[in-house]
Amino acid sequence: MRGYIVTGTDTDVGKTVFAAGLAGYLGAHYWKPVQAGTEGGTDSQRVAALTAGRAHVLPEAYILEAPCSPHEAARIDGVTIEQARLALPPVEGPLIVEGAGGVLVPYSDSLLAADLFALWNMPVILVARTALGTINHSLLSLEALRARGIAVHGAAFIGAANPASEAAITGLGQVRHLGRLPHLDPLCAQSLEAGFAAHIRMDLL
Repeated sequence: MRGYIVTGTDTDVGKTVFAAGLAGYLGAHYWKPVQAGTEGGTDSQRVAALTAGRAHVLPEAYILEAPCSPHEAARIDGVTIEQARLALPPVEGPLIVEGAGGVLVPYSDSLLAADLFALWNMPVILVARTALGTINHSLLSLEALRARGIAVHGAAFIGAANPASEAAITGLGQVRHLGRLPHLDPLCAQSLEAGFAAHIRMDLL
């Protein structure tokens, strides 16, 4: 199956925005298996709005109310996350899968995000901030992915330019630089499409 897993170095790094831009560019299916936290809407709803019909948004396997790690949100909601329900959906064409939080976020007491990525056997794109602390978080995330034999397609950055930090991550982490998406104001389908085309390495996707 052609496609990518989009994960982040942390929560709220901008991976949903990047995933929307990628899904829209590829005309792909988008899937967020587990949504933890629903205040202000779900990530699937955001992607639907940010792609304006250019991506096919699939329903989540689980929608949990609490804005915390999936395993804790499931405990609060009295739900058991079953690995069988997290199998990749069969689709025609490319699929973009967005993970919850970072690489080692627990989906259950015995299942980490990276364990799922290894089972899915799709290349991963790591989304990182350009702010202070990103080098450490990014290199640790890359190590955790590669320790499980997961192919890393590249790193994409979100925020103001930070050439030294970006070069350290891509150099020390031995990963391709897929581009840097600046903060978009306003953030809408039109600005994301234009920003993605201008700043992301389409030739590497």
